[in-house]
Amino acid sequence: MISRRNIRVKVMQTLYTIDSISSDMKPEEPIAILKSKINRSRDLFAYLMYFIIETARYAEIDARLKAGKHLPTESDLNVNTKISGNDIIWKTLENKSFSNAVKNEKLEHIINKEILKKIYNQLVPTDIYKEYIEAQSREKKSEKKILEYIFNTLMLPNEEFISHLEDHFINWDDDASLMQTLVLNYLNKPTAISFTDVLSEEKWNFAKDLLNTVIEKASHTLELIKPKLNNWDADRIASLDLIILQMGVCEFLYFETIPTKVTINEYIDLAKEYSTPQSGQFVNGLLDNLHKDLSAQNKIHKKSFKNSVL
Repeated sequence: MISRRNIRVKVMQTLYTIDSISSDMKPEEPIAILKSKINRSRDLFAYLMYFIIETARYAEIDARLKAGKHLPTESDLNVNTKISGNDIIWKTLENKSFSNAVKNEKLEHIINKEILKKIYNQLVPTDIYKEYIEAQSREKKSEKKILEYIFNTLMLPNEEFISHLEDHFINWDDDASLMQTLVLNYLNKPTAISFTDVLSEEKWNFAKDLLNTVIEKASHTLELIKPKLNNWDADRIASLDLIILQMGVCEFLYFETIPTKVTINEYIDLAKEYSTPQSGQFVNGLLDNLHKDLSAQNKIHKKSFKNSVL
């Protein structure tokens, strides 16, 4: 569910948090911070799905309110509620891990019903919605398409909704791209994803191993990096760039099944997305240089990664 790239981001953010804390940390604290960040992502994902579902199910509330008017019109008495029975919605509502997430995180107390109502009212007059409710059958493609439309076209561009997210989830800015991936993946395969365990055991072990290795080998990796900085002062380099470089070197040296090309490409992308405008080029040059030197010294030993999970 959460990819190795997402894990690298969480480890990077954890290391940055640790770097920002001046006091000494207990040995178990870094893993606790990492787990907390992953759990916050899990909760945000659950809330986004909850909001999509409640937007669709608002059709039933709309129907009751209009039918209950003192003098309802014919259209008031015939509000189409097809979307409330969307197959993906019902599969999600029957998912115990989703029910537990809604209950445990008290998502019903977070949701902004006014924003939800506005988004529903924006949906109703659209051509895609009219086409959806007029179709007599329930095709998998159309069931997914209408929920994707609610998420991509009505929720994400809505400044009021994004402000609402930022008020309740401090990780929204960091997790926005991850959430788009998770939600769209879920809508594509709703029965394959758990809202309780967003990380498999194998990926959680990778996350812990990467974090612990970067911390334990910090002095050694810094010794390898500093000579490559030329006119750069290590203390003046963006701290995030230095963290990214140390993560990359650790993968070179201590993660035998991850190809060096994958490592380099992953950390260039992270530098471009999360650090300064110059960071992508800087990290690219440094990692490539370090890789060549470590390879020449026969310090990089990779197993066959034909069957490994990257």
